[in-house]
Amino acid sequence: MPDPSRLRDSTQIVLPCGALDGMEDHIENQFTVTVFRDHDHCRIIGSPVEIKAVGEYLTRQGITLR
Repeated sequence: MPDPSRLRDSTQIVLPCGALDGMEDHIENQFTVTVFRDHDHCRIIGSPVEIKAVGEYLTRQGITLR
């Protein structure tokens, strides 16, 4: 059986909302993901393929991922 934490890591990106600087709408329109605000953190949730694409996009925008 797969490790739940590994599955979670491949289907979401968690960042401080300030790191996205209002890019939430653009990300949701460009990729098939949902951006969920949880207090001071934002979760970008989607399929592993979409999360990988969003991660690459964020990296090109200068946002460091954990």
